[in-house]
Amino acid sequence: MMKSLITAIIALMVAMLGVSAHAATPLQLSSNVFVEKQVVRADGTRTVVLEKPNLVLPGDNLVFVVKYRNVGTATANNFVVTNPLPQAVAFNGTSDGTEIVSIDGGLKWGALKTLRMANTDGTSRAAQRGDVTHIKWNLNQPLTAGAEGKLIFRGIVK
Repeated sequence: MMKSLITAIIALMVAMLGVSAHAATPLQLSSNVFVEKQVVRADGTRTVVLEKPNLVLPGDNLVFVVKYRNVGTATANNFVVTNPLPQAVAFNGTSDGTEIVSIDGGLKWGALKTLRMANTDGTSRAAQRGDVTHIKWNLNQPLTAGAEGKLIFRGIVK
């Protein structure tokens, strides 16, 4: 049972890693997910490595890498990259802090600290990382033909 649940979580993560970009110039996008593991070397020192996920368990730290490349012949300006977050994963920040997030499936966007979640009793609370459903980057830097970059975000398996 546990193995099938883990396989389902990995399949869900891969399926939901569909990223989208909006720009007038063709952009090529690809994404990967890695499990962050601590490894003890023969000399006793610890190091952190990123591995392809064969097995993920609740509490595992994941690193998502979204690569983008301008495959057109003109410079791309003001493009947006949007990535849904798998439901089995709680958002745990980005590498650059320039993202905006959604906590309602992509209807409203903002910095996490500005968003609020409705409680069942009509009150609200500050949104938390675990509430994030989508991540979006508004990349306002020109991306010349052939140029590329990457966006990194982290998650924790619920």
